[in-house]
Amino acid sequence: MEEKLETSQGCVTSATVPQLRGVTTVSYPSPVRGPGGGRSKEEGGLPSSGDRLLAVLGLFTIERPEWTVEDAAVQLGVSATTAYRYFKRLTRAGLISPVSGASYTLGPAIIQMDRQIQLCDPMLNAARGVMTELIEHASEGGAVLLCRLFHDRVMCVHQEMGRGPQEPIVFQRGRPMPLFRGATSKIILAHLPNRTLKSLFTANAAEIATAGLGQSWEDFRRHLAAFRRAGYAAASGDVDQVRAAVAAPVFGARRAVIGSLSFLVPKPRYDEVLRARLAPLVIASARNIEAAMQADDTEGQASRPRVRVSR
Repeated sequence: MEEKLETSQGCVTSATVPQLRGVTTVSYPSPVRGPGGGRSKEEGGLPSSGDRLLAVLGLFTIERPEWTVEDAAVQLGVSATTAYRYFKRLTRAGLISPVSGASYTLGPAIIQMDRQIQLCDPMLNAARGVMTELIEHASEGGAVLLCRLFHDRVMCVHQEMGRGPQEPIVFQRGRPMPLFRGATSKIILAHLPNRTLKSLFTANAAEIATAGLGQSWEDFRRHLAAFRRAGYAAASGDVDQVRAAVAAPVFGARRAVIGSLSFLVPKPRYDEVLRARLAPLVIASARNIEAAMQADDTEGQASRPRVRVSR
């Protein structure tokens, strides 16, 4: 199967990339039913009004970018009056906007927040110069990605493209990707706390085995320990069918992993010689990003991300 790509002009374009098992959009709290399938004490079963508002935002996806109040009410399991109140508050904040007919879509406040991230995010600001220098080592078709942990997914937050024509990158900016596939994700996974890894394995044993990371908890731990000892992860065609990648972790305060830096090359050009040349470059660049974050403002560093395990 194939999935259409996002563009700044609209939701999709005719360019395609392989559909990946387990790739999802952002998820927010959903209504929790009480005993017997009915609503819990608080309508919708969500613990707070803030969570209910987030649940409304979570409805808007690439697959369905527009919602009416009535359809949202049915999906969330709340009354139309309650859904209208949520939509009114979100519209007032600019987080959603009315479009054609009675439909709504995500609003301009989202764009404003994205701009703020581009200008103010400590890791992103520290990485841009480093990535610009690193991409100079790329031959035609290369790319450098900066990704960060997002719940139980990994998301690209910035990319630098090398010279020459490029196939569409699977790890697009803002697209949640699997935590168990690809060098970019695996090197982050390898540095998560042991307790988190245990929870992830319990909830995703089959997916972990399919990704070649071990059939048992002990096998899983051994695979991840090997990545930690090496200081990087490498993979060819694991997520992106036409590229290979070498990735190193990026650490924040208290040596907590907050993301990864990846060097992508066309798959036909990748071999062990190139891997051995790229690995120290990527590792050194990741350390330079950490040093830049520390020099900029120690208190402004990104905090330890929390992993939300899907069950």
